[in-house]
Amino acid sequence: MRFASVRDFQRALERALRRADVPMAYSQGFSPHPKISYLPAVQTGVASEAEYVEIGLQQERDPQQVATALSDALPDGLEVVEVTAAAGRPLGEPLTGEAAASVWQVRFDDVDAAALHDALGVFLAATSVRVPRSTKSGRTEVDVRAALISASVRDESHDGRACAILEAVVRHGTPSVRPDDVLTGLRDVAGLAPPVPPVVTRLAQGPLDETTGAVLDPLS
Repeated sequence: MRFASVRDFQRALERALRRADVPMAYSQGFSPHPKISYLPAVQTGVASEAEYVEIGLQQERDPQQVATALSDALPDGLEVVEVTAAAGRPLGEPLTGEAAASVWQVRFDDVDAAALHDALGVFLAATSVRVPRSTKSGRTEVDVRAALISASVRDESHDGRACAILEAVVRHGTPSVRPDDVLTGLRDVAGLAPPVPPVVTRLAQGPLDETTGAVLDPLS
């Protein structure tokens, strides 16, 4: 499912909500659409364990019943982790305001952990690491180093095959810094060129504790 686009995911969710008989609320006007808001989605090719969706309902429903019905209606690879009532948020307040940073895990197969650790050290020592980005308004650059709050490396080698894991906390911004931007920065400043494409997974997203650098649960 990490190769499905954002729009593919949205279509699958809306179909599953109809199959699960969830009484969705709709906008007014000539082209009504379901009242669904999303936290920033991952790009195509990236997996995630921390996508958040807020769904407006016409009638109150038991969250556990919604979770069970949705799980049965969604295709394989899309799993409902939890459903909860969005109590405390003013009506109409966008869910996107709840996300300030993400925790990313990047698995480098056939890369020695020591080599990744050394490359990360060079990256962190830089005052600025700028990588090119194409946006709707044209070509620009993003400072990946400024967006990287923290990062660590661990060794996951097994049966003689090297595997290094990078875990990083990245601040959201405009334009948002993505995991592939971090990989480009590691290549540009430290010469890190993995022999196979790394596997990227988002582990968490939400408000950022500026004191500890921790990413908090947006629903807590």
